[in-house]
Amino acid sequence: MDPNQTLEELEEALADLREENRTTPIIVEGDKDVAALRTLDVDGEIIRYNTGQSVSDFCDAIVQKYHKIILLTDWDRRGGRLCLQLKKNLENRVDIDVSYRSVFAKRCPCRTVEGMPSWLRTLRKKSEGE
Repeated sequence: MDPNQTLEELEEALADLREENRTTPIIVEGDKDVAALRTLDVDGEIIRYNTGQSVSDFCDAIVQKYHKIILLTDWDRRGGRLCLQLKKNLENRVDIDVSYRSVFAKRCPCRTVEGMPSWLRTLRKKSEGE
C-alpha cells in the first residue's frame, strides 16, 4: 500500500480516536501503551489493564463506572486473547468499540500500541521523502 495513503488513514483514525476519547475511556494493556498514546496526543482517560486484577474483577470495576469503552489491546497473539477475554466479560454490560484496534492492526506492521509512535514517524519520513 502507498505510504501516503496509509499515513492518511492512520492520521484520520488517530484524530477520530482523540475526539472520541474526550468522552470515552480507552483500555490498554500497560504503562508503555499509555505513554505511546500520550505521545500521539491522545489526552483523554486511558485505563491500564495490567494492574494485577483478574479479568472478571477488572471488568466488574469498569462496568460500575462506564457505559462505553474503547478497547485497544495490542494486535499480537497475547493482545488478541486479552481482547477476547475482556469483550466476553464486558459484553451486554457496556458498549465496546474495537474499531480502532482493527484499523491499527491492518495499517501498522508493528504489533503493539507502544510501537505506533515510531511507525508513524517512519511513515511521515517516507511520505515527506517522496
